[in-house]
Amino acid sequence: MKFIYNWILSSLLDAGLSDGMAKSLSIFTGVVIIIIAMIIVQAVTTKILRVTVIKLLEKTKATWDDYFIKRKVFAALAHFPSALVLTYTYNFSDSMFMTTLLDKVSQMYYIFLFTLALARVANAANDIYQTTEYAKSRSIKGYIQLVQIFIYFIAFILSISILSEKDLSGVLTGLSALAAVIMLVFKDSILGFVASIQLSANNMLKPGDWIAMPSHGADGTVIDISLNTVKVQNWDKTITTIPTYALVADSFNNWTGMEESGGRRIKRSINIDMTSVHFCDPELLSKLSKFHLLKEYIPQRQKEIAEHNLQIEVKDGDVFNGRRQTNIGVFRYYLDAYLKQNPNIHDNMTFLVRHLQPTEKGLPIEIYVFSKDQRWAYYEAIQADIFDHILAILPEFGLRVFQSPTGHDFLSFKNDLG
Repeated sequence: MKFIYNWILSSLLDAGLSDGMAKSLSIFTGVVIIIIAMIIVQAVTTKILRVTVIKLLEKTKATWDDYFIKRKVFAALAHFPSALVLTYTYNFSDSMFMTTLLDKVSQMYYIFLFTLALARVANAANDIYQTTEYAKSRSIKGYIQLVQIFIYFIAFILSISILSEKDLSGVLTGLSALAAVIMLVFKDSILGFVASIQLSANNMLKPGDWIAMPSHGADGTVIDISLNTVKVQNWDKTITTIPTYALVADSFNNWTGMEESGGRRIKRSINIDMTSVHFCDPELLSKLSKFHLLKEYIPQRQKEIAEHNLQIEVKDGDVFNGRRQTNIGVFRYYLDAYLKQNPNIHDNMTFLVRHLQPTEKGLPIEIYVFSKDQRWAYYEAIQADIFDHILAILPEFGLRVFQSPTGHDFLSFKNDLG
């Protein structure tokens, strides 16, 4: 390269240009030639990689190497031969300024290429990890991003050292004075890193989990966990972004336990009008005895009550001192038996049909059971079928559902009065 520079310089001087002008044009021409040579070498290297290495890797049975192609790791490596061109030609002129400048450009170019290649390798490593079984329970994206930040930080320190012509110890000493500023700039990353470790170590969260965090408007599936944010796709298909550290600082519900248990809780109550609760007369008992689920229970229960009343010497027809069956008690047993025969309800998990505290809105009867199907639409259909049946069967027991009066009720009452 020096030979070309000297030849151009001599030609320009022979052409009658001044010494300063000739040197400037020679240096400019030399730089242009170096850039053209770098472009040609890079194009040739890329072509060779595509024809040989990449084609060979695409034919292999292994899949991990495909991610290096996808993340363009080899595209970054293809620039190194062009960097070597600059390394061996930067001192072509006798200008100390240009030689020093091109030397720094060469070193900065190497730093850029190494940083680019390592960052892409880290992304490829994350992609490979996602294909393993461990990725279902542990996300390493936050750690990958931390590694990339460390790579960028090292590249930044080396760049400052090259540009300022100071050794690394001097640069680090100067940056220590800016530690407070650095902490402020990377506050979210630091908090996110600590939170990522806690979430991962305690198995609190992983991609695919269904979480609910009302404070951030999130209720859906975790689709991405990074160093700074966690993305949740809500059921309405919107995306909520939550700071990673917020998942440690605040509370959230993770429904994974429910999904892994094999059941989904049904906890719903219906309010009974307490004025419709009464003792069962013989006609009602006779009618209810025809129900398949009650045909054994009612006679057996009547026998137990009769034996008890005989022991305390209560005569038949004494409705005040003896025990009697109530319509709501029979209904509660019927509901319990009805749910136990339902094939969609777990019989080996919590199973309750109970009274809650009576209120001004009636007597709540709560169903606390678990459905076998966890899918949202099917789960809701199971609940709906149960309460459809309850609302339809209640009048057969002489019971009424409590409901606040509506305009139609007042109109009917007015018509009844004439």
